Amino acid sequence: MSDQWATYDGEPAASAGFDLHLEPSAPGLRAGLMDALREAVRTGRLAPGARLPSSRSLAADLGVARNTVANSYADLIAEGWLVAEQGSGTRVAGRAQLRRAAPPPTPAAAALRFPAHGLLPGAPNLAEFPRTQWLSAARRALTAAPHDAFGYGDPLGRLELRTALADYLARVRGVYVEPARVVICSGFHQGLTLLAQVLRARRARAVAVEAYGFENYRDVLSGAGLELVPVAVDERGTRTEQLALAESVSAVLLTPAHQYPTGVALRPERRAAAIDWARDTGGLILEDDYDGEFRYDREPVGALQGLDPDRVVYFGSASKSLAPGLRLAWMVPPEELIPAIAAAKGHVDWSSTLEQLTLADFIASGAYDRHVRSMRLRYRRRRDQLVAALAERAPDVRVSGIAAGLQAVLELPRGTERSVVQSAAARDLAVKGLADFRYEVQGSESLRPDRDALVIGYATPSDSAWAGALDALCMVLAESASAGRRPD
Repeated sequence: MSDQWATYDGEPAASAGFDLHLEPSAPGLRAGLMDALREAVRTGRLAPGARLPSSRSLAADLGVARNTVANSYADLIAEGWLVAEQGSGTRVAGRAQLRRAAPPPTPAAAALRFPAHGLLPGAPNLAEFPRTQWLSAARRALTAAPHDAFGYGDPLGRLELRTALADYLARVRGVYVEPARVVICSGFHQGLTLLAQVLRARRARAVAVEAYGFENYRDVLSGAGLELVPVAVDERGTRTEQLALAESVSAVLLTPAHQYPTGVALRPERRAAAIDWARDTGGLILEDDYDGEFRYDREPVGALQGLDPDRVVYFGSASKSLAPGLRLAWMVPPEELIPAIAAAKGHVDWSSTLEQLTLADFIASGAYDRHVRSMRLRYRRRRDQLVAALAERAPDVRVSGIAAGLQAVLELPRGTERSVVQSAAARDLAVKGLADFRYEVQGSESLRPDRDALVIGYATPSDSAWAGALDALCMVLAESASAGRRPD
């Protein structure tokens, strides 16, 4: 049995080993140690093939003689629990099986079904994450990182990333920005949470929100004690002229470049109305530019922030362009709000320094631009395939909101949305109805359901799953149309 007692970076091997928690309980050190090891294998804490510490290292950790551990290992090898190979140390035998009974599933878990296909909006194609290029950027970033990068850091984020973003946002999105005005967040959710805290500290009472939007973000605002005032959305975008009628509103959350989820762009006169409202009342516009880089049939719509940087808080993120798991987002607030935002963050940078430095290199090297352009072509191809398939197999379905972004809205006959969503679920196809995004306000005439539709995220499936998901969607829509034409 190999014990490999040597040194590692000048330290004895006993201090260079790895930890294993054991609690010998039987009478006698050797018997107690053997029982503890058997139990660790039975319960799965030591899986088949897992490597054990060297006898010298474990003996030092347990405060027992090395021979006690070596003899225990030898006995367990003889029993078939462990195996030892020259140069590979001691491992759990591959034939050792877990004997722990799995707990019965809870009712919630038993009822949970994972769909075979998913067309849910809100996510990119994760299979296309640029792993090789990201790894190269991470290596360069780690090699060049100064020592202070591994401390707690500036609450506003690493200057390297803020500088790279300032250049990118000015060039691509028309944002008026300097590195000192960029704040790095661990996702848009955190950024909105910080702004909600700042608004409450400024004695704000209410925030206007789009009548169709992401429920979680409304929860963030209401959870901070802010009253929500819905603003209607139509084919020209959010009806920002309604802001002038809301006397208590101090801020409005908008998705002007590509309204979520309806997909319409905010028209110029309504962009102007929003800016005029902010200037006249001292209000703030919170601009969620969640997928501004992805446009197909139109010139890019620049950020609203460029019209008045002192009245607009710009939000962007890597969640659609790269992956939400990076937990990297940014905001560009008016300069006067930066001290309050830093205080709300607790004077600590909550985002990973290494990820920030990697993204900074990824942007500065041009890899980010190349990835976005590549994904823009892929998503446009997906969108075109969706439109063509629906035209052939479900011609009664009208598609809208597809000039940009990662989702499409499929219009349905009135009163059919719920049944179509249920039919899709029966085919193991996950879809969202437009009603899931509607801000329901009791007694509000203007916000009563005015349309039935599906919101389809065509970016989400991997290439191998896309054809099956599209086929399932077309079958559901064709069956629904056929049922609607069937005489009673």
